[in-house]
Amino acid sequence: MAIDELDGRLLELLARRPRIGVLEASRHLGVARGTVQARLDKLRRTGVIRGFGPEVDPAAIGYPVTAFATLEIKQGRGAEVRAHLASVPEVLELHTITGQGDMLCRLVARSNADLQRVIDRVVGFDGIVRAATAIVMENPVPYRTTALVRQAAHLSPSSGPSGVPHGSPPG
Repeated sequence: MAIDELDGRLLELLARRPRIGVLEASRHLGVARGTVQARLDKLRRTGVIRGFGPEVDPAAIGYPVTAFATLEIKQGRGAEVRAHLASVPEVLELHTITGQGDMLCRLVARSNADLQRVIDRVVGFDGIVRAATAIVMENPVPYRTTALVRQAAHLSPSSGPSGVPHGSPPG
């Protein structure tokens, strides 16, 4: 789905202020409350906005180690492997991939030693042939979508959610 400038400004505002109300958002964006609500409804219905839950930092709740594991699976066992991996709380994401391996998953653990326990649980399933794991050292560009939203909505990098340049009074 394509987004327009107003959608982009609304998404950027929500990214910066996730607890903002519809009325306050309408004031920031300079549009009617009903327009903001209609846009929110459309963005949710079309899957652009997938949720409004809190963004939890695994390190802050005791899981400071992050790793990526590339998994090779037995042919015809994909559904079972996905179900197995979904049952492991430390598996944060799972993607099927092309290239080396069949699946890529992001894992977290309480320590490097605990990571071994998590990996053992992941690969202890009969449908997984092998795993190659890489431990994350640093995350200089965390998961983000705001820059992509700005590009998709054709917003200038220097304008804020109200459409005026940062630091300029609305006018």
